Amino acid sequence: MHKIGVIGDRESVRGFKAVGLDAFPCVSTEEAKKTLNKIAKEDYVIIFITEGLCKDMQETMDNYREMRLPAIIPIPGVDGNYGVGFGNLKKLVEKAVGADILFGGQ
Repeated sequence: MHKIGVIGDRESVRGFKAVGLDAFPCVSTEEAKKTLNKIAKEDYVIIFITEGLCKDMQETMDNYREMRLPAIIPIPGVDGNYGVGFGNLKKLVEKAVGADILFGGQ
């Protein structure tokens, strides 16, 4: 059976665990990288990572970009939005169409 995981600080992932997702609280970026590499090899099809952690682990996340699964999706944590999700979306659109049609070069 496929699973969905959430990596982030304890406060941010608590609610996801309450609705049945697998929560992986991490204190540091290094711990989050290790957790991502571990669960990406398991049966997880979607892995959400709070932006507070993923802003410093883009290279690790990029290792999975060309793979069909798992889908790695940045989400805001309790400390707010860092714009990582929009940055990733911009990169994907530019790659798909060859130009920045969403953000007008901003």
